[in-house]
Amino acid sequence: MGTAILEGLLEATANDSSPRISRFLVSTKSASSASQIKAKFQSDEHRVSVAHDQNQQIMKEADIIMLGFKPHMAEAILGEAGVREALAGKFVISVLGGKTTQVLEEYISQGSEDSTKPYVVRAMPNMAARIRKSMTIIEKNPELPSQLLDILVWIFQTIGGVKMLEADLFDVGSMLVGSSMAILSVGLDGILDGSVMEGIKRSDALEMAAQSMLGMAELFRQGEDPAHFRESVASPRGSTIHGIVTAEMAGVRGTYAQAMLNGVKKLKS
Repeated sequence: MGTAILEGLLEATANDSSPRISRFLVSTKSASSASQIKAKFQSDEHRVSVAHDQNQQIMKEADIIMLGFKPHMAEAILGEAGVREALAGKFVISVLGGKTTQVLEEYISQGSEDSTKPYVVRAMPNMAARIRKSMTIIEKNPELPSQLLDILVWIFQTIGGVKMLEADLFDVGSMLVGSSMAILSVGLDGILDGSVMEGIKRSDALEMAAQSMLGMAELFRQGEDPAHFRESVASPRGSTIHGIVTAEMAGVRGTYAQAMLNGVKKLKS
């Protein structure tokens, strides 16, 4: 996810003579990951500096810190000696699933009541960030200064759309924008399998299905209701209604709903 966000930000600021963010510092867990990222962003090496196992040094140098590691690593990384001082007064953006701002603040503070604690906010984009088509949710934080909120929204608007959500809705929002595409791709694979069985090459089927999904997505974005959409394309005794009823009889809708519920439960655990 971090790589996808970086790709979007680099593209968005490529031709800006005075970008709001002009330098990007990356710290990875391993040397191999650092090498891969360096190679990927070689054309932007004047703007992107990559190192491994240099978390604290980069936290000290950066004004804005984005946490993009695995959620289970949060306590170990943020609880390291020196991190609290490195992040004091900084702006910390977390894209970690399931870790609340309160939990992250506790990891950083280590029980200290330091008045210079960082501003910590949660955001969740999706993998379409790398083509600037992400949908990002941002947790509402009334304590966040307006200038930080402004740059927070700007960061994620450079890679797509932005939606503000209350804290109690953030987990389900994370599943909706961060995981639903992967879940829906399971159904798409089934559609492709059926198309291949009827003689269409998989690559051709994917091309046609992807374009159809783009059109459907735009209709929904403009306010078309999914149920009304199905009714409008399902004629009596037609092939579409046969396909819809087949999916409904298999409990597809309930399975997708349960997938969302299970995902949210995992985030809260």
